[in-house]
Parts: sequence; structure tokens; C-alpha cells
Amino acid sequence: MHSINRRDFGIAVVAAMLLPVGAARAEDMAVHIDNFVFEPAQLTVKVGQTVTWTNRDDIPHTVVCAGKFRSKTMDTDGTFSFTFTAPGEYKYFCSLHPHMTGAVKVE
Repeated sequence: MHSINRRDFGIAVVAAMLLPVGAARAEDMAVHIDNFVFEPAQLTVKVGQTVTWTNRDDIPHTVVCAGKFRSKTMDTDGTFSFTFTAPGEYKYFCSLHPHMTGAVKVE
């Protein structure tokens, strides 16, 4: 029988803890910003999933959900990610162009 040392045990524990994180990332969702529109404008995700917004416009945009999250100004190809840890509906907008709106429903 082979015994395991503390360092190897610690590495095994950390690796086992990270496995679910990798599995969740496979289900991460994407929103694209193009032509002054969030696409898709409505998105449904599970608690623990991450949504990444990517600006495909040639002008800057932001993603803001009052009191929950706020991106920095994103230039072309810039991204912002947020992991949703609680259920609910998260309405968001671009602070530079307030007519641009979207929503994420978290179940």
C-alpha cells in the first residue's frame, strides 16, 4: 500500500474542488453588443453560471445593472463577465446609450 504525502493530498483536494467549476464554465453564456443592441436581449441562466458580454460595435459601451454590477467602458472586442449567484431577474443597460437594454433571468 502506498501512502500519500500532505502536499499531494492538498493538490488532489484542490483539483477535485475545481472540477465542478470547469463543468460550469462549459455552460457559460454569451451576449454580443452589435449595432446598439444586446443580443440576445433576454437570457435565462442557472445560478452559478457566468454571462460574458462582448462589444462588437466600433464605439464604446457598458453593461450596468443598478446595485448589482457595472462594467468598465468596453471598446471594440472588449468583454465583461459576471457570475450570477442568486436567482432573480437582472435588468441591465448601457450607461452611455440608455436606450440599450437587456435582462438576465436567473433560475
